[in-house]
Formats: sequence, structure tokens, C-alpha cells
Amino acid sequence: MERSQDWIYEAKKDIEHARSDLASGFYNLACFSAQQGAEKAIKAVFKKIGAEAWGHSVAGLLKELSARTQIPAALLRAGQELDKAYISSRYPDALPAGTPSQLYNRKEAERLIRHGDKIVEFCSNFLSQIE
Repeated sequence: MERSQDWIYEAKKDIEHARSDLASGFYNLACFSAQQGAEKAIKAVFKKIGAEAWGHSVAGLLKELSARTQIPAALLRAGQELDKAYISSRYPDALPAGTPSQLYNRKEAERLIRHGDKIVEFCSNFLSQIE
């Protein structure tokens, strides 16, 4: 059963969740949700084309996808930045000192949400072109 629409739906919900966390001041969790939205959106594309996608690296998944379609350099850079939030936004021992909720800030969360949004939009557009 082909489930790309379920994956893109959840990707959009993750971005929505990121915005909610931003509004509530949970900047680290907003960053993580933005990363998750981007990851799920890319995996939606892989599902649609019948390919396997492994791992959690947004940049890595985009590079793998670039063998099948043109990926803008700006999206690859956005993916690299989102990848930095995958672990450090959640685990206190991933950072030299302090906790993620103390160290992430609004500006960072806003930027990562924009990155996630762009990747979700790119993937949504890709899916609509191949349906």
C-alpha cells in the first residue's frame, strides 16, 4: 500500500507543531519538530517513487533524492542546519553545558521552521507533479 500522503500529512502537522512550540516558547522543541517535518516530507517522496529511505539526516536524504531530481542548493544547506537540531534539541548531554530548553532561542527556531517549511513545500510540489 502506497502511503506517501500519510507521510506528507504528518510532515505538515510537524511544522504546525513547530509553530505551536515557537508560540509557547519551547524553542528547542520547535527546532526538533521542524527537522521531523522535513524528514517525513522527504520520506513521503521516497514512498511515492517506491524507494526505500533510511536514516534521519535531512541533508543525507536530500542528497540521496538528488539522484532522481534537482535539489536546490539552498534546500541542501537548510537540511544541514536542520540536522544539527536532531539530537542537540532534545538531549541535555548532547551539548557541552546547559540544556536544550535553555540554549535554543526564538530566532533559531524561526529560522529552522522556515527551513522545514521550504522542504515540506518542495516535497509537496514534487508529489503533486508525479500523481
